[in-house]
Amino acid sequence: MAELIISVSGLRGIVGETLTPDVASRFVAAFAAQVAPGKIVVGRDGRSSGPMLRQTIVAALTACGRDVIDADVASTPTIGVLVKDSGAAGGVQISASHNPPPYNGIKLFGSEGRVLDGVTGGKIRDGYLAGEAAWCTFDKIGTATTEPDPHHGHLAKVLATVDVAAIRSAKHRVLLDSNHGAGSLLGKRLLEELGCEVVAVGDTPDGQFAHVPEPTADNLTGISQRVKDEKCAVGFCQDPDADRLALVDAGGRYIGEEYTLALCIQLAMASEETRGTIVINGATSGMSERLAAQAGVSSMRSAVGEANVADMMIANQATYGGEGNGGPIDPRVGYVRDSFVGMAQVLELMTTTGKSLAELADELPKLHIHKSKASVSADRLPELFDALVAKHSDATAATGDGLRLAWDDKWLLVRGSNTEPIVRMIAEAETESEAVALCQSAAELL
Repeated sequence: MAELIISVSGLRGIVGETLTPDVASRFVAAFAAQVAPGKIVVGRDGRSSGPMLRQTIVAALTACGRDVIDADVASTPTIGVLVKDSGAAGGVQISASHNPPPYNGIKLFGSEGRVLDGVTGGKIRDGYLAGEAAWCTFDKIGTATTEPDPHHGHLAKVLATVDVAAIRSAKHRVLLDSNHGAGSLLGKRLLEELGCEVVAVGDTPDGQFAHVPEPTADNLTGISQRVKDEKCAVGFCQDPDADRLALVDAGGRYIGEEYTLALCIQLAMASEETRGTIVINGATSGMSERLAAQAGVSSMRSAVGEANVADMMIANQATYGGEGNGGPIDPRVGYVRDSFVGMAQVLELMTTTGKSLAELADELPKLHIHKSKASVSADRLPELFDALVAKHSDATAATGDGLRLAWDDKWLLVRGSNTEPIVRMIAEAETESEAVALCQSAAELL
């Protein structure tokens, strides 16, 4: 990611190199030129470069005649809720998600409180590249007001999805690792509202990450041990902007991100209110598909990307959805991946079933995901896809987001990276060896 990465949902780069105040100003000026009249919400995760970019972006938006609601430090799903609840025209979240400290980024929201769809985002990207802006004259400059409690509305919506009294009575002891990102501000508040005894780790949102920010098993070794040492029932581990959640059980075992969505789906399928069509993306574990099938409802797969999942959920009136990177999407709260939804609903599942996180995870359908990558130029992908379809003629093939080959009990996704000259291969099967073999079948053709 040496170059500035611009997509339909925003941009990301290295602060002071590819992401400068000038780039940030021009990008949000192009955003202001495209979205309907109205206020714009601005928030940020805990990164140390966040205050500078926040000041830059607020100034640029007011210079475009926009009034700004300044939420300061808030999670990405919180910004989505605040945009919708305040009737704003859109939102800007300053975050580079799980990237290392030198990075930061800008994520754009529409008035519905969700990440921009591809068409709208594409217009803004094109407008930025063309130098479009909405700078105004001195007498039309906007104002900025500070939102005193940006988390209140989000908290209320998440609490409304669970049995608060039941969870409170269980008195769970939990560990929350926000890793100095934005998640602690609402995370501690939510867990305390649910009657939990909270062991908070990395709860100062200053961007001084105590471990590599992506919540993977390798990066959470120390946290996993602490969950066990602190005798917590569960460890909740967020990424810096708190739209993803990984789980650790009481024994210190890393349960992971794929299980977050599957456990939330399991809870959703147990209620008439939320038992209905689900949407996941093409790279998400089939655990959720199998849980939906057991409940007698249909499941759909979108292209990879939160905006694509949200589009398909809305179009098909899905009752639940999400991505396997720890991002459940509950329409009752918003069409944004949400770690707080994950925390509350996993606690609800533990409470209502009387089972530990380890027991719940072990009861899910047994599937194994394997991921690999290889260097390959984009112009070779059509040839590779044709060869894979011919090699696996017994599979159902789908294109549009790379190539996805599906069988009743396994699948393989091969897609080019949007940021590097590589191809990513992801496979899932009932045994690890079979998942590895599927990825190797693609690699052998390169």
